[in-house]
Amino acid sequence: MAKDPYRFFRIEARELVDQLSSGIIALEGTQVDPAVLARLLRLAHTLKGAARVVKQGDIADLAHAVEDDLAPWREGGQIIAPGPVGQALRRLDAIDAALASLPGTTEDAVASPIPARQSRTDPAEVNELLDGLGEIGRELTSLSELGTTIAQINNLAGALAAKLDGPHAGVASVLADLAAGAARNLSASTDRIDRELRQARDTTERLRLVSAASLFSTLERTARDAAQSVGKQVSFEASGGEAMLDGQVLDIVQNALVQLVRNAVAHGIELPGERIANGKPPAGQLRLRVARQGYQVAFHCTDDGKGIDFDAVRAQAIRQGHLPPTSPTPDTAALVALLFKGGLSTSGSLTQIAGRGIGLDVVREAAQQLNGNLRADTSKGSGTEVILTVPVSLAAMDALLVDLDNQRAAIPLDAVRATQRLSPAEIARTGEGETLLHEAQLIPLLSPRLFNDRPAVSDTAMSAVILAGAQDAIAIKVDRLVGTQSIVLRPLPAFAPADPVILGSYLDNEGTPCLVLDPTILAATPRQHGVASPGQMVPALPILVVDDSLTTRMLEESILSSAGLPVATAASAEEALEMMQQQRYALFLVDVEMPGMDGFTLVQRIRADPQQHGTPCILVTSCNSDEDRRRGERAGAAAYIVKGEFDQVDFLRRVRTLVQS
Repeated sequence: MAKDPYRFFRIEARELVDQLSSGIIALEGTQVDPAVLARLLRLAHTLKGAARVVKQGDIADLAHAVEDDLAPWREGGQIIAPGPVGQALRRLDAIDAALASLPGTTEDAVASPIPARQSRTDPAEVNELLDGLGEIGRELTSLSELGTTIAQINNLAGALAAKLDGPHAGVASVLADLAAGAARNLSASTDRIDRELRQARDTTERLRLVSAASLFSTLERTARDAAQSVGKQVSFEASGGEAMLDGQVLDIVQNALVQLVRNAVAHGIELPGERIANGKPPAGQLRLRVARQGYQVAFHCTDDGKGIDFDAVRAQAIRQGHLPPTSPTPDTAALVALLFKGGLSTSGSLTQIAGRGIGLDVVREAAQQLNGNLRADTSKGSGTEVILTVPVSLAAMDALLVDLDNQRAAIPLDAVRATQRLSPAEIARTGEGETLLHEAQLIPLLSPRLFNDRPAVSDTAMSAVILAGAQDAIAIKVDRLVGTQSIVLRPLPAFAPADPVILGSYLDNEGTPCLVLDPTILAATPRQHGVASPGQMVPALPILVVDDSLTTRMLEESILSSAGLPVATAASAEEALEMMQQQRYALFLVDVEMPGMDGFTLVQRIRADPQQHGTPCILVTSCNSDEDRRRGERAGAAAYIVKGEFDQVDFLRRVRTLVQS
């Protein structure tokens, strides 16, 4: 692969441009600090020198012009007006465009106003290195299989020595000893190489990562330019820049956040006069908070503007044909979804940053492309918060697959310290629960019913997975160790916040979603799950969750189990009817849209059943029309929960009210 001759210059230059841009924006309208200005002049001078080294005269001339723009304020004490600041920033834009058009290893890049984030490593080289490590890992597996063969030779030689007499027995015994020694040495070597390979892979994976702080300068500049174009004032703040993400993820997120910032300025932040009249400072507040959450990162974009005008959104949706004029008033979640769908704008005029209905669909597409989640919360007169949650990396993670109480789950492999076959002699009971003897130490041993409180016929757990905790290791029982596999983590649906131990989901080889457990939460929260609070009645009969989506079934089951409620699940209405013949239930949670019999029909069948006709039913669905609600009431549903408005506290409150009534 040909080397990019401008690779290091491009990286250094973009870092210098970012620092110059944020520093110059901070100068605008303030009294100049000579030390700050001296630092900016040094940055511009460094950029000019670097450009000349690689024979990029145009970039060097632009950097020199930035020096000229800043030089008159070298002494400090003056206030820089917007004009000179804007001129310097335009020169930096031109430098960015020139950097984007520099020839690389393949085709010349297309100049873009939003330059891609770059790490100091070539992604292609990182991928090549990872492929090489993977090949070594496969060769190591072959060596491990050779160790098994040597162990078999050892066993055969030992058996032969027991049957032979005289010198032949001695030869066989020596052969057995040699084979045993070779097997031990090979096992020790492969274990050591395997550990070193994992360390090398972890180190290489980290080379992909880029700091979230690399976005901040671009977003601050976007906020400033958007505000100036519409006569508004905006103060931009960012935090959480230490979070590290895959550079490819960050590129996609950056485009989405740029659109969110522009939208907040155009539609959220009010004009200075309007803000003052409403008791707000003239400058709007725009904040970006980046928060790492296990294997995911959440970007919280918040403004203190006027919030979303849902009446205006609905009126515009009707005018543009997105909603029929006679339709029932949709809920706020549906209207927010319309805004993110694209093509809908409530701006009263056409400007460079608003009025075409283009922008928020970019945010939705970014969430979909990254298998992420998108959520918006708004308060009239107070502002709006949009939360974009994405995985740290698009690369697959290695996971240990286990069967846990008849359910397939995955545990990130980097958190697994060891696995162990369960033996009654190594399990002890204490006042706090079970413990497992592991490497001469007793560690907490958690039952699979940590995730599922429905009654079990017998404890079928055969193995334990030992996880590395913040202080001590813990072990969880599993029915079966399935093996290891590379998986791509998918965030959980936003409508159904689950037990914290559920990190997300992945798709198996058949496309079925399976849960991924969060080892950090598992190791930190051994025994709270599945215990009812004092004074809360636990029903004698289980709750039946009926949903064709495995992910939704397991999410609802996890929430209920965590609250100490016994749960059973069915993947279809037909399966639920079969289960009703064997068992009575305290409550039915029924999805509306399922293959075969739908939820409305199932509720009607439950009402007609002599044994279950009095059992309450809750419809849980993404549908939210008045007609669907009326159909649910006619069918006999006691409550109707919309997935887009899902609230875990309210959900449990409704469930407890119905099962205890």
